[in-house]
Order: sequence, then C-alpha cells, then structure tokens
Amino acid sequence: MSSTSEHYGYISDKDRYLARLKRIEGQTRGLQRMIEEEKYCIDILTQISAVNSALENVAVALLQDHLKHCVTEAVNSGEGAEHKIKEASEAIARMLKS
Repeated sequence: MSSTSEHYGYISDKDRYLARLKRIEGQTRGLQRMIEEEKYCIDILTQISAVNSALENVAVALLQDHLKHCVTEAVNSGEGAEHKIKEASEAIARMLKS
C-alpha cells in the first residue's frame, strides 16, 4: 500500500471520475427499478451492457493514467519500474478476463 502523501495519475481528473461513477451508480439503480417494474428482459440486458461499457471506459482511463503517471514516474526515477509494469500487466489481464 502507498503512503498517503503519494498522488496518483487520476487525481487531476478526480472530479470527472467521480461524476462518471455517480452516473454509473444511477444507471445501476435504474436497472433495479427496471426489474422491480418487470420491464422487458432485452431492455434490461441492453442497460446492463451500457453499464458494463461505462465501467470498462473508466477502467481503461484509469489504466492510461496509471501508465502515464505511475509507470512513467517509476521508469524516470529508476525505482520500482518493473513492479509498476507488472501491476499494469496484471490489471490488463484482469480486465481481459472480465
């Protein structure tokens, strides 16, 4: 785990990420309402696909920020670059599995 004084690449876009995640949260609540209201299953599946796509977009943006900031900083400082690259590779593998 990192120290609290460490800043991550996404921090400059924190508000944008939070807004996107709140929008996704609203979409998820909408899915719950659709089930409660017994909406057509294909319409629910379409909305699930939209939520998944929105989450994937956030994940890709976070990964890009990680590469631009955390990995680049580690490479430039000569400290922990292999570890940061391994973390990024593992994150990509997890994303591909889902």
